[in-house]
Amino acid sequence: MTPKILEKIKEIEAERGIEVLLAVESGSRAWGFASPDSDYDIRFIYRHEKDWYLSPWDKDETIEFMTEDDLDGSGWDLRKTFHLLLKSNAALLSWFYSSIVYKKNEKFVELFNPIADTCFSPIAVSYHYLSMSKKYLEACRSDEVKLKSYFYCLRTALTGKWIIEKGTVPPVLFSELLVLVDDFTRRKIEDLIALKATKGESYYHSNDWELFGFLEKTVLENEEKSKSLKGGKPDKREMERVFREILKL
Repeated sequence: MTPKILEKIKEIEAERGIEVLLAVESGSRAWGFASPDSDYDIRFIYRHEKDWYLSPWDKDETIEFMTEDDLDGSGWDLRKTFHLLLKSNAALLSWFYSSIVYKKNEKFVELFNPIADTCFSPIAVSYHYLSMSKKYLEACRSDEVKLKSYFYCLRTALTGKWIIEKGTVPPVLFSELLVLVDDFTRRKIEDLIALKATKGESYYHSNDWELFGFLEKTVLENEEKSKSLKGGKPDKREMERVFREILKL
């Protein structure tokens, strides 16, 4: 699908008069546990010409598209990207760690990554994933559970655990999070990954209550330990300087 995705990016650039600075895969394909019928979740950051940013009026800062062949695209303008970075937006931070990159302006990434690291707020990102994991945990509290929901709960719970234990931006690849679990639990999860690769998005699976207990315990521990995490240390003057540098690219 990569040629189709690159063609769609070029089409959007021409139609909107923008330049895509970074385009990556997000979602189950980037996480490493896609189902055969999973969408392609394309996420991107773009910029306009410099004069576009000199207008006094509010403008649309988001581009979205959905194609008939399961390309689900969503992008943020550079200015919106900086506003979200200031808040340590978890989704935005994850884009820079995706292993599936469709387009990348190397200079943009070189300029952006240092300020992204500075803005990373362990407590903000931890609470983001905690909220998600608690929601998915309740969706999994039944004898038959949608396997997709089970994996969303696993990923968000382990991501929160990573932030608490490692204090860094969590990896996107789910397999890299499995260093946080014991061998017995890891084998259970790896068996489910193999199963999910053969089942559709709507597949329901018998609950493994032992694994559910691990999830419930992890979410409760994350909730308690997140309270002591620190915030980010954004430097707004440095961010402004980098913003202007990116507009010159």
